[in-house]
Amino acid sequence: MHGRANLTAMRLMDACEHLLCEAEALEDLTARRIAIEANATPSAIAYHFGSQEELVAAVAERVYRRLNAERLRLLQKAIDRRAPDPPNLEEVIAALVGPSIRWSLDPTSSYPVLSHFTSMAKTHREQAPHYRRIIDNVEHHRAFIPHLKRIAPWLDEVDIGWRLNCALGIRSQVTRSRSRTEVLTNYRMNLDDPEIVITRMVEVIAPMFRRLA
Repeated sequence: MHGRANLTAMRLMDACEHLLCEAEALEDLTARRIAIEANATPSAIAYHFGSQEELVAAVAERVYRRLNAERLRLLQKAIDRRAPDPPNLEEVIAALVGPSIRWSLDPTSSYPVLSHFTSMAKTHREQAPHYRRIIDNVEHHRAFIPHLKRIAPWLDEVDIGWRLNCALGIRSQVTRSRSRTEVLTNYRMNLDDPEIVITRMVEVIAPMFRRLA
């Protein structure tokens, strides 16, 4: 019975993720649609997750773990390539921002789940612990700090943390405000090519971690 319950919960998460990826707005997602997609009943959502909102949070957390695993895999690749020396700065930054850029431009990725969840969290973040658990979790970002410290030993952890946060802000601005970026670049930058976007982003972020002349 326990295994069957876990299977139902997994089907509900898979269905919710699929529907979120197709939804134009969160209002398009309903318990009935999720249940039909999962071959379950709407009451199963409350039974397994407590509410539809908490189901969406569970799905977002699962997608976020996949994105962070890709980020940390690229970081490890950069570390291994130059070991025992410090990793290449540009590769570390590309590992930090690259997965989000690639996912946001890949129509087959689950990035829309994170976009919808972020919108939902803006309204309820202070009231619901599961929002804070996901949005405020920065351990995967903190994993970059010791390696950036090796690259730029003249910066302390506060300096690196500040620069890291600014780098993430640049990434978020580009992924969430495409129209503004298009206007500011006079529509002359190919924002559909993730590698071009990542390269230009690395060019802007890298100097923050270099010693001033």
